[in-house]
Amino acid sequence: MRPRRLAIAASAVGLAAGLAGCGSGSRTTIVVYNGQHPQLTSALVSAFTHQTGIHVSVRTGDGIVLADQILQEGSDSPADVYLTENSPELTNLESHRLLAKLPNSIVHQIPARDDSPAADWAGIALRVSTLVYDPARLSSSDLPRSALQLTDPQWQGKIAVAPTDSDFPPVVGAIIAADGRSVALRWLDGLKRNAQLFQDDEAVVAAVNRGAVDAGLINHYYWYRLRQEVGRSAIRSRLYYFPNHDVGSVQNISGAAVLASSQHKHMAERFVRFLVSPAAQRILAHSYDFEYPARPGIAPNPQLPPLSSIATASLSAAALGTDQEAAQLIQQAGLA
Repeated sequence: MRPRRLAIAASAVGLAAGLAGCGSGSRTTIVVYNGQHPQLTSALVSAFTHQTGIHVSVRTGDGIVLADQILQEGSDSPADVYLTENSPELTNLESHRLLAKLPNSIVHQIPARDDSPAADWAGIALRVSTLVYDPARLSSSDLPRSALQLTDPQWQGKIAVAPTDSDFPPVVGAIIAADGRSVALRWLDGLKRNAQLFQDDEAVVAAVNRGAVDAGLINHYYWYRLRQEVGRSAIRSRLYYFPNHDVGSVQNISGAAVLASSQHKHMAERFVRFLVSPAAQRILAHSYDFEYPARPGIAPNPQLPPLSSIATASLSAAALGTDQEAAQLIQQAGLA
């Protein structure tokens, strides 16, 4: 699995080294900056090229790093499409007017709550932040009702987080949106005291599963991916979704956008149109990714609980913002 890190400021320098290049010769190729999981994107690109004959060059990296690179490149960016795991990167590019408007025929295939309010990007997949825990160490009565309780003294040394993973800032952004900047900073300061720090969510879920720490904040799909890798008999951990629409179980959106600077907008739009189509959403639903399809009517992987059964935090992509304030607070708290 690729490392996934929180990038702050201009951290995209040198990213292009080692990335896939564009097609050679006269063949037109669209370039996708890919912040999604590479296995899923590879399957989607293969199906798209098979269906349309349009070739795609994929440049994979962390979503925040790729967004920073697009900001640096501006109108000179070679990217035609930006695909990423979390909505704040898309909102950030949208705020800098670097994304092209998508036609209604694309965005209307996905519920409005999972698209850009300005139709600058379309939701592709959904994921939920959650708590993974070791039931041999914690009983159900020990589990917190809110993620904000993880700063209480009884959690000292018992909670794991990956503050430099790009899935962590949206949780901080949810706290900022719901409770304000000062509450979010106090929460981060409390985690600095209580938490064991890991490089990424994969490391967090692995540590909890082997009994090295009681619980950890992750996105739900990492637990399912670990179970697929090691087998059900090797899974000692469980997932816990925070109740009552708590910020600890914020729902985030993976989305795709066409860059305003794209020289191949028609083909780029065809790719985004494919991503929200039933065919692509079924590929996502049956993939190793374990995310929820954004398109209504497409059943998720049957191993997942119905999304309607999880009381996710009711925050829009606009409310979650751009991750910039969250990144500043994470740095201010000394977690990055």
